Amino acid sequence: MIRIYINARFLTQTVTGVQRYAIELVKEIDKLIEAGEVDGTRYEFCLLSPANVITKLELKHIRHQVVGRFKGHVWEQLELPLYARKGLLINLCNTGPAFKRNQVVTIHDASVFSYPKAFSFAFRSWYQFLTVRLGKISKKVITVSNFSKGELIQHCKISAQKVTVTHLGIDHIHHRQAAEGTLEKYGIQSPYVLAVSTMNPYKNFKLILEILPEVKAQNLSVVIVGSKNSKVFSNHALNETDGVNWVGYVTDEELKALYEHAAGFIFPSLYEGFGLPPLEAMALGCPVIVSSRGSIPEVCGEAGLYFDPHHPQEAALRLVEIMSDPELGQRLSIQGREHSAFFSWNKCAKDTVNVIMSTV
Repeated sequence: MIRIYINARFLTQTVTGVQRYAIELVKEIDKLIEAGEVDGTRYEFCLLSPANVITKLELKHIRHQVVGRFKGHVWEQLELPLYARKGLLINLCNTGPAFKRNQVVTIHDASVFSYPKAFSFAFRSWYQFLTVRLGKISKKVITVSNFSKGELIQHCKISAQKVTVTHLGIDHIHHRQAAEGTLEKYGIQSPYVLAVSTMNPYKNFKLILEILPEVKAQNLSVVIVGSKNSKVFSNHALNETDGVNWVGYVTDEELKALYEHAAGFIFPSLYEGFGLPPLEAMALGCPVIVSSRGSIPEVCGEAGLYFDPHHPQEAALRLVEIMSDPELGQRLSIQGREHSAFFSWNKCAKDTVNVIMSTV
């Protein structure tokens, strides 16, 4: 029996794009074992996590074992390699033990190198060291876009032959039932334009403030889903009179309802390793206007309207185009649904398993 351990520290973290990737990927690998596409008699998969779990997965064939006394980075660096010493360790969320060689790591982007000022000195120093170190000692590196592959090769000097690209999936959004009464719960009035992201400075949410006059001129409000503890908006008092409804963290079911009822979706990021929210919006028929930077053109293809994120007026113009041209909005809605269908967790899992099997 070949033992494959999965670093499940992500089960102790709030779910953003990186944790979403890990959760859906593990669930899909479990389905591959159930379907016999992965030999469960030859490969034993086991999740290893600290005790402070906040997300629980219902799995049939992948065990979950709580190990160690610590949590966070200390657990990951000191205790995880001890419990995974008899097998291959799979790390799905950018980090992993700095001194274990029998491992595979997914590194989603190189943002700590490309946008260092977006992070504290301690954070970026640790992650810069760890990213380079993991790229050097891991047997294989997985990343989520060709853009990120290029970034990792450039900044971390990782061999191109060592890096495999596996795009994320989108079908999780269809497995949720939209929560009724979501708009009423958060006091949202239609029509509105939706924005979804973590509040990192390079996500460029200040652009939304800059185009508010144009948004209001279209009789639109803005709904923002994301943490309210944001340095981006630290100097701005946002309230209902600003035309911005900041709903903070919402459930997956509420998020689906917000996508379905939105007149449009805006994604102004300056840098993305992948960019899942625009694909989620597309999958639910919401027209998207997106930044032309990072991996976004690779991911969104011809199914979105692009703007230069350094030019707010260009973003405003794209928004006006969607609002003033119903045929354009309908065309983008249809194209978005069709385009998003090419991104599946099943394919992501199969590609990932292929990397794992070539490593053990």
